[in-house]
Amino acid sequence: QVQLAESGGGLVQAGGSLRLSCAGSGSIFNINYMEWYRQAPNEERELVARMLNGGNTSYADFVQGRFTISRDNAKNTFDLEMNGLKPEDTGVYYCYAVYWRPRVYDLWGQGTQVTVSS
Repeated sequence: QVQLAESGGGLVQAGGSLRLSCAGSGSIFNINYMEWYRQAPNEERELVARMLNGGNTSYADFVQGRFTISRDNAKNTFDLEMNGLKPEDTGVYYCYAVYWRPRVYDLWGQGTQVTVSS
């Protein structure tokens, strides 16, 4: 069964850094695009970053210049490097991927908690 799993969350002080990783049991080369979302308590889930299969990336305004989405073909993961963390970045972070082979389907990870203390 193909699935996604996040890792790398935790507790960090404001101004610190964390790196999240999303591992998929399906090949990363079969992903059409990959995204990171986050959900703060009592808030809706929101898009943080996106990477297309060709490598183009885009970011939400509130993380622009601080977060970087990337892929590691050797590890079959896509990652989110988070620098300059702020308390308002606190939430559960989810990875999401749309695969195009062997058929079109999408997957969500189970989420990983990121807590930024002031």
